[in-house]
Amino acid sequence: MPSQLPQGFLWGNSVSSMQTEGAWNEGGKGKSVYDIREASEHASDWKVATDSYHRYKEDFDYMKELGMNCYRFQISWSRVFPNGDGEVNEEGLAFYDRFIDDLLERGIEPMICLYHFDMPLHLAEEYRGFLSRYVVDAFVRYGKLIVDRYKDKVKYWITFNEQNIFAMSHGFQIGGLLEGDGTEKELYQLQHNTLIAHAEIANYLHKSAPNCEIGGMVAYNKVYPATSKPEDSLAAQIVDDFTNQFHLDIFTNGKYPAFMLAYLKENNLMPEFEEGDEETLAEMKSDWLSFSYYASSVISADKITKDTPIYQYREIGGQPNPNLEATEWGWQIDPIGFRSILRDMYNRYKLPVFPIENGIGVIEELPENELIQDDYRINYHRDHLQAMKDAMFLDGIDCIGYLGWGLIDILSSQGDMRKRYGVVYVNRENHDLKDMRRIPKKSFDWFKKVIESNGKYLD
Repeated sequence: MPSQLPQGFLWGNSVSSMQTEGAWNEGGKGKSVYDIREASEHASDWKVATDSYHRYKEDFDYMKELGMNCYRFQISWSRVFPNGDGEVNEEGLAFYDRFIDDLLERGIEPMICLYHFDMPLHLAEEYRGFLSRYVVDAFVRYGKLIVDRYKDKVKYWITFNEQNIFAMSHGFQIGGLLEGDGTEKELYQLQHNTLIAHAEIANYLHKSAPNCEIGGMVAYNKVYPATSKPEDSLAAQIVDDFTNQFHLDIFTNGKYPAFMLAYLKENNLMPEFEEGDEETLAEMKSDWLSFSYYASSVISADKITKDTPIYQYREIGGQPNPNLEATEWGWQIDPIGFRSILRDMYNRYKLPVFPIENGIGVIEELPENELIQDDYRINYHRDHLQAMKDAMFLDGIDCIGYLGWGLIDILSSQGDMRKRYGVVYVNRENHDLKDMRRIPKKSFDWFKKVIESNGKYLD
């Protein structure tokens, strides 16, 4: 089996803007839904994050030292359009001009994500976020502006982070609904609207920037049946279809698959299609398929009834896997599941695959000697990288890169600075910003050797 990965393999780091940038009221930025969230016992507010707005060059230098050649980051919609629509904030665009140029100067390929759940506050308050087609149109205007501005500098693009989450139980929150939940039918309307928004941008990119590439992204959760009972196996298959495969299928084939149409029609949940929607989806193409992967899950059919909505199957039927270890956050560590996902995606859809989030979140404290001995993180990434290499060299999978999540510490998705993914420590806590210094961990030197060897070194 070959030991090195193919030449040009993408090694990098992924983040969102609200978890990194800070500067919530600087540079002409408007408010997003995150900017009004208050701190709690185990969560910070979002006003400073890790202050990458002011400190990103230092972070880029660490990424360059690691040998990274790709950085997936998010453009903050409300930094470019303070209200989400209306006037463009040129100061915000000038910031991203410098940001992208500074990446390129260091030999790091930029990868742009257009939306990572931080809906401009105005659009959330006035229109209920992506439940409104007005907001879809506003997003498309924003996305086309970003494509036009950066298509000559940025090759790799995604529209939505973990787009399948829009159809899960917390889909309303990430789609811009400020309070409570909508109906199940509205959940599928939200899903449809974001698919149209993605397709519009993908189609525009392929027409206007033929040298650029775009792929859909999902949060991929490998689902195992709790037992060998056929009912558990069927429940796991249904969850996989609706949670993982629906979006991947539509990213590839440009139309709703039969299992989804049957469920929506049978349960009177069919979203409203506007004129031209089917054609927009049919025109859509993906250059590759991307995903995040952290853990697998198990599902039992015992508590699932015929009246249980499919989007609630996992929370009602989920249970721990006794064969796997878990993090302190309850996420079960499963590198074999990672290999299984890579195999299934590539064999099913015949497109290159791109894992653009992977990592382990751990509570860490800075010791007196300031060297965090994070062997658990080394072990996690080593095992997942070996699983990826097995998928590529033993199973024939075309995988174009591997991006870790938050490899310089950031706020977690819930605003909890205790949950650290990085190989570089950022010296702040939830309620104490301290000095924000960046301090490499033991895993930094290990990852540097991995990248220098293009994946050959995993010891």
